Amino acid sequence: MPRITPDQAGSKNRCAFLDMIAASEIGAKLLAASDDGYNVLVGSTPARPLLFKDYRDHPNIYSAPCNSTAAGRYQLLYRWWKPYRDLLHLSDFSPVAQDRVALQQIRECRALADIDAGRFGAAVAKVAHIWASLPGSCWQQHENKLAQLQVAYVQAGGQVAV
Repeated sequence: MPRITPDQAGSKNRCAFLDMIAASEIGAKLLAASDDGYNVLVGSTPARPLLFKDYRDHPNIYSAPCNSTAAGRYQLLYRWWKPYRDLLHLSDFSPVAQDRVALQQIRECRALADIDAGRFGAAVAKVAHIWASLPGSCWQQHENKLAQLQVAYVQAGGQVAV
């Protein structure tokens, strides 16, 4: 579960959407083997979790095999951390800070109204360029199926429009 509350996030659907992104990016086994994904470094696997311990700042650990500095529940790149930290006046890379950054990214993609209205597929399509594991991503990495992600979203308490 995200550490941000539904009231802080703006809706229960938004929290469920954050859970869906984490399930897609991190995977259920790695979420369970970590601090719910908040301390996961890029390149982690359930058999070999790569975790950081200090939430004072983005760890900025470069993974050569992945050519990435992605870290945390939403696999935020270090180059994006500083602008979001400053924009949102964040003091650390804590779980709530990571949730707030992810929500800001979703806001910038103009997907919040779709999430709130239960237009799950439309919301995923709008944010797919941010998260490599989402269907329609431009990152040429493994993409999860929309139907599987919708199951994760609903299991997290998200409502889908009929």
